[in-house]
Amino acid sequence: MPTVLRLQGFRFFFYSNEGNPLEPAHIHIFKAGAEAKFWLSPDVQLARNDGFDAKALRTITTMIIQHRDTLEGAWHDYFS
Repeated sequence: MPTVLRLQGFRFFFYSNEGNPLEPAHIHIFKAGAEAKFWLSPDVQLARNDGFDAKALRTITTMIIQHRDTLEGAWHDYFS
């Protein structure tokens, strides 16, 4: 599970085996037992949430938008 970023206690990562065929670019976020998955394109969008409240999801969405280039770059570097 390559970790791309750690911000405010959130760990942004992807699984090294993201399915066959490979899913579109996305990022998983983990903190304190909660996990979410966000699509990175064409727009940042929540794909799945397991345990984060609405406030945390807004915070995560903002962080993803701010660091989207880094997150997408890491995805493409790893899976290309």
